[in-house]
Amino acid sequence: MEERKILVVEDEKKIALALKMGLNENGYDVQLAFNGLEGKNVFLSQHFDLIVLDINLPGMIGYELCREIRNYNSQIPVIMLTAMNNTDDKIKSFEAGADQYLIKPFEFKELLARIRSVLKRIDQQHLAIGNILKIADLEMNLDSKEVVRNGKKILLTAKEFQLLEYFLRNRNRVVSRADIAENVWDIDFDTHTNVIDVYVNYLRNKIDKGFNVRLIHTQVGMGYILKEEK
Repeated sequence: MEERKILVVEDEKKIALALKMGLNENGYDVQLAFNGLEGKNVFLSQHFDLIVLDINLPGMIGYELCREIRNYNSQIPVIMLTAMNNTDDKIKSFEAGADQYLIKPFEFKELLARIRSVLKRIDQQHLAIGNILKIADLEMNLDSKEVVRNGKKILLTAKEFQLLEYFLRNRNRVVSRADIAENVWDIDFDTHTNVIDVYVNYLRNKIDKGFNVRLIHTQVGMGYILKEEK
């Protein structure tokens, strides 16, 4: 397999160089940038398979850079590094377009596991090109990344799309918050965060609100289920 190329945007040079060394040893080709503007320029000048992005960057903050990256490439995975561990900051990361966040300080092996997991998921999605997932009058096209319900096109963020895809692949089955955390966010479930519940509500507002039949249902004490009410 062709060597995967990763851009690491991190202003603390000791951390950046340590990440480069560790990722190089694990078979990745790594480019470094030490501020947001440099990160943007490097990203635009080369092809990358994944971005590791600090939030507190000089020149252009990580959230803003992530949005810029998304404007050019809606599919490339982005892992954000942050010292902030509250729900609002996590949601802000996802709304900017991040696939995952990792709290500083972190162990390198955890970042490596996240990178491998995200790239594996991207590979699996490429294999699924052309597939259509459906329930009731809701349809998801995995090729065009379009979602339509009752003829109405529904615009989803990348994370909302991934969450709905997981629900559709597990339709008529109760999935727990831990299941969702592991399969959509690729993280261990944090019992102190409500990020998953927030995103389920985002999704409900887009695919259920204004339609006669609800599709996303809460199973108290167990999780959620996507099913068509008869």
